[in-house]
Amino acid sequence: MQRRTLLKLGIGAAVTLALAGGGVALIRPGLRSAQLSDAGREVMRAVARAVLDGVLPADAAAREQALEAHLQRLDAAISAFPSATRAELSQLLALLASAPGRVALAGLSTAWPQASVEAVQQALQGLRVSRLTLKQQAYHALRDLSNAAYFSDASAWAHLRYPGPSDI
Repeated sequence: MQRRTLLKLGIGAAVTLALAGGGVALIRPGLRSAQLSDAGREVMRAVARAVLDGVLPADAAAREQALEAHLQRLDAAISAFPSATRAELSQLLALLASAPGRVALAGLSTAWPQASVEAVQQALQGLRVSRLTLKQQAYHALRDLSNAAYFSDASAWAHLRYPGPSDI
């Protein structure tokens, strides 16, 4: 294959992915009314399961309750973001929620709800160590949002044996 053909193919694929991702974001946004949409919730629930693995309660019912509370805290945090930040996050979540975007950006072939914790962790690790700054930024946004929302709640501290802040 000639170099020009390869470049044209790469540019064509990038444009196609951008158009598909933009179209998906309009049809199935990651956020609705400054809160996670159903698609955004699927992505962030899977990310939370992977990022918080070992910290979430071991009991399945307690884990589901903790994840639901976590998603509610995420909604509260996201609603306080500036509109430009919410728009970028909505686009990222919409792209990751779409099958082509999930595969192209995160390298995850399984849908978020069905993906194992290990598969999501590998996908996140791929984003983290990518040469592309955009993928690294996506990783940091997803991880930081998950950690901040989870550890901002005092009920998570007991599991870590953290007594909480000292009185001054």
